[in-house]
Amino acid sequence: MQNLKEKIQRREAVVGVMGLGYVGLPLVATFAESGFATVGFDRDVAKIDALRQGKSYIRHVPSERMRSLLRPVAPEVGHPGFYPTGEYPLLARCDAVLICVPTPLTANREPDLSYVVGTTEVIAQHIRAGQLVVLESTTYPGTTEEVLQPILERGGLRVGRDFHLAFSPEREDPNNTAYTTRTIPKLVGGMTPECGEVAAALYRAVIDRVIPVSHARVAEAAKLLENIYRSVNIALVNELKMLFDRMEIDVWEVIDAAATKPFGFTPFYPGPGLGGHCIPIDPFYLTWRARQYELTTRFIELAGEINQGMPAYVVEKLADALNSQGRSLKDARILVLGVAYKRDLDDDRESPALKLMELLQRKQARCVYHDPYIPVLKRSRRYDFQLQSVPLTVEELRAADAVLIATDHSGFDYEMIVRESRLVVDTRNATKGVSVGRENIVRA
Repeated sequence: MQNLKEKIQRREAVVGVMGLGYVGLPLVATFAESGFATVGFDRDVAKIDALRQGKSYIRHVPSERMRSLLRPVAPEVGHPGFYPTGEYPLLARCDAVLICVPTPLTANREPDLSYVVGTTEVIAQHIRAGQLVVLESTTYPGTTEEVLQPILERGGLRVGRDFHLAFSPEREDPNNTAYTTRTIPKLVGGMTPECGEVAAALYRAVIDRVIPVSHARVAEAAKLLENIYRSVNIALVNELKMLFDRMEIDVWEVIDAAATKPFGFTPFYPGPGLGGHCIPIDPFYLTWRARQYELTTRFIELAGEINQGMPAYVVEKLADALNSQGRSLKDARILVLGVAYKRDLDDDRESPALKLMELLQRKQARCVYHDPYIPVLKRSRRYDFQLQSVPLTVEELRAADAVLIATDHSGFDYEMIVRESRLVVDTRNATKGVSVGRENIVRA
């Protein structure tokens, strides 16, 4: 199997990426740009059709970039490029297969590995000796060994003897212009030392810095630690926000003041809840796993409780603000600004704005929203709003009983929003620099 490392060094290895979403698409582009023949697999026909037309469906991955890499037929050795497909028999032509599929939670907040299992079973149908398989999807420690390995070995091939298996956690931060797939350091842990070496060699061919660890379990645990660290610290400032609000202290000013200390402090910022594909989900993979070892991860679970409770806190603040103006939340028209989980992003996965809208509708408020990056709210695993973004006009602002800033997109004209609105409930400190109409602003 040493031959695979040599093929990687000569840029003769064909790389396959399973799942062309926010992780897989930038990854496949990075390999193709680095001179590898690359095949992108996805079961979503609409995605494949769009990519074959040179159209990207992810805002921070420009269509021009994908179009320059596109090849009309499956790439061959010596002819680098990107070929999107739903034809899984092409997996047999790949020397390395990277799995980048979702790992959500079930309704009972337990790990849902159905995408990982389904994808691995497809790979197992086409696996051959000498291949490398790497899981990038975030999951609990032991998944690579206990879930992937048995499926891949069903046909008689063995990890470490016939093929390589490793875990290398994705660390994508969509729309972060300071870091790219190439410049974000990459952790790699193999099921055997040689598996780790081969996987590290593959990523070194396209990533500036690769950090090998002793085993796949270490890499799996490290990714969870990264996101749990953020979840716990965000929960801390969210709890302090609620306390300081009662004490009539501006939590944002407090954080800015504390951040002047040049050591021993890292600023985290409060919000209306957690969003995205990592922080609201990943910590619960470890709490579930911990119960199998008869341990309760109280710190992690408490942080989850605080963060999950923030949308209800915001709705309560909104109701109180309306009451102070002699209006009821029932039948009030609420204009929600921003439904993406993050500023200037076209991704609403686990966005706290969706939970806010659900809570408002339960209280019989009339919700509309504006988001320049998400023109239509599509049906998801948890929500079915069937709404379209309304234009952000003076007429819409004046028609709303309250404007709720859930996502602080940089393109919003906050001066106009505050000036033309009867009430603005700001969950992101977006109106900090507004000079007019500040008596209409409520921080939440």
